[in-house]
Amino acid sequence: MTDPTPLDTPIRDEVDEVIAQWLVQRPELDTDPLEVFSRLIRLTRHVERMRKTVFARNALESWEFDMLTALRRQPDHTLTAGQLMKETLVSSGTVTNRLDRMARKGLLERHTDERDGRIVHVKATALGIERADAAFADLLSVEADILTMFKLEDNAQAAAYMRRLLCYFEQ
Repeated sequence: MTDPTPLDTPIRDEVDEVIAQWLVQRPELDTDPLEVFSRLIRLTRHVERMRKTVFARNALESWEFDMLTALRRQPDHTLTAGQLMKETLVSSGTVTNRLDRMARKGLLERHTDERDGRIVHVKATALGIERADAAFADLLSVEADILTMFKLEDNAQAAAYMRRLLCYFEQ
């Protein structure tokens, strides 16, 4: 990756072009929200591509990484299917489908609760933990390399701003 342009240097990105086009077509509209949200969307797409590449290098899909790291963060590497649903922000049907696919690959195992047969406990296998650990270390290395191109205070301000936006949506 090339060094980014310093933040105090006037630059234009694709969002600036989109906004300029809207200002010609609909000058009466306030396009200020695009300054943040359109950039967030574009950044999300770039980050998703980068992460997909990192996870593929570690023989994982993005959603497998999400499921495995949710399990890996637990002391016993176990969550219920319902807890996984909340952790990964997907529906119960999606969790069930994913668990089936991951169990077939040997990344996790499932056990029905002895007291309540409706509850399924999901535990990462040794292979699942190994893949999650490798992918996580690889991801942190790639992301740290990207962030080292920027000032620490800029990264801290960006994180604080995004935290406030995220809290708005997750409250």
